[in-house]
Amino acid sequence: MYVGKKSLSSLNWISRFLDETPGDGIIGGAPRQVPGVCWSRVNPTPMPNPALRLWSTEMAGELGVESGEDGLLGGNKIAKGMDPYAQRYGGHQFGNWAGQLGDGRAITLGEVDTGEKILELQLKGSGVTPYSRFADGKAVLRSSIREFLCSEAMHHLGVPTTRALSLVTTEEDVVRDIMYDGRPAPEPGAIICRVAQSFIRFGSFQIHTMSGDHQTLRILVDHTVKHHFPGHCTDTDVGLIEWLKRIADETALTIAHWMRVGFVHGVMNTDNMSIHGLTIDYGPYGWLEDFNPDWTPNTTDAGSKRYRFGRQAQIGAWNYARLLDSMAPLMEEPEKLYEALEFYYEAYQKHNSGMWVEKLGLEEFNAGDHELVTELTSILQGVETDMTIFFRLLSEIKEPNIDHLRFAFYAEDAIPAHEWNDWLNKWWSRVSGKPSQEKMRRANPKYVLRNWMAQLAIDAAEKEDYSVAIELYELLKRPYDDQPEYDDKWFKKRPEWARNRVGCSMLSCSS
Repeated sequence: MYVGKKSLSSLNWISRFLDETPGDGIIGGAPRQVPGVCWSRVNPTPMPNPALRLWSTEMAGELGVESGEDGLLGGNKIAKGMDPYAQRYGGHQFGNWAGQLGDGRAITLGEVDTGEKILELQLKGSGVTPYSRFADGKAVLRSSIREFLCSEAMHHLGVPTTRALSLVTTEEDVVRDIMYDGRPAPEPGAIICRVAQSFIRFGSFQIHTMSGDHQTLRILVDHTVKHHFPGHCTDTDVGLIEWLKRIADETALTIAHWMRVGFVHGVMNTDNMSIHGLTIDYGPYGWLEDFNPDWTPNTTDAGSKRYRFGRQAQIGAWNYARLLDSMAPLMEEPEKLYEALEFYYEAYQKHNSGMWVEKLGLEEFNAGDHELVTELTSILQGVETDMTIFFRLLSEIKEPNIDHLRFAFYAEDAIPAHEWNDWLNKWWSRVSGKPSQEKMRRANPKYVLRNWMAQLAIDAAEKEDYSVAIELYELLKRPYDDQPEYDDKWFKKRPEWARNRVGCSMLSCSS
């Protein structure tokens, strides 16, 4: 591919993270423990025949580039100024401390100074790093399509997220046991280039505290605050708490957005929690089809449902408390950290109430509105009801009558009409018959990336047809617009074939 002057190779690459934090003295190497560092230099593994398949024009525009480079985005080329590395971090996985984790299949190419902002570019699926443990560092097309589409869809929904720039296929088979049932099989390989202000996580700090390396912890905190939270000073207990409160607020806001649009992350380990409050690490995520607060898409979590939809705010608090634990060695009076934890709960309540104001077209959230919301979420669980369609139709009704919402129900003959009309009349009275429908339409998307939609894109791509993925990418750039040309195809309830299909109702971390 011709590389013009506005290519990735021509960008202003910098390396603040490597310059200011301690790193591994060995370049690359086999998976191993790497104590006392924040990163290891490692080059991507060259791929047989990388080919650019999906490209985010919006993300490219933010970087100031017009063309993608197959070799660079596929890990076969390192441009001048790049200094690739993998980050070291730890984490609690399903509530248990897992020790050293780190970027096991992600390699940061470097940071780019666009002149307006600084963004980190990372290749996911680009080969073994010192943190790969027993894995091969690769990614498959299936999971890469899901991450590319969902990253961009979430951005356009207004949900804080990492972004996706590109998807490159590698022409390499990658063996995966998709459901961990002893049936491994080859799948086509792929690499995602994802973008964020940084990929620093809660676990980035935890690993140093848990190992007793308070010096490196201090260095990482100073670097993070200096470059990503300007205006904060963490030299005192008061300063540390104010910075941590900001992280609490951004984390709570993101989770409230997840609840607003019906998104389930699926694997909310502390190593998957961004210090910036970004949705990060799109693995076994899912979108609610029917409104079921107990649903989780992750089959690994099917027993305990630790990361189910209705528990995400509480898990956010638990994870945030672990971040606070990691900051205790830097505090003169660590007990003051409880103030920050209480702030998280207050922040989530504020953002969650604001979400319901928008979804229900209220002017403000009053004390009595808790009962209205509780009754709504209860009745939504009575019969199988499509969450996205229900709230979208609710934003358009002219009178409080359940007949106008029938399309949202899987079994229209099972609708408890009296119960629904009773609630609708209560809501109608609350808004004085004049819900803010414009506000509701901005909060209740018409289109989200349902798992069955992503699966159709995957099925086509595995036959080298990327038209479905491209169509979904374009559709989901305008999730709140009507786009009536797509009504029959994409504005509909989950098809029956997807009810129990792997990749739709059942997912794992295998990617």
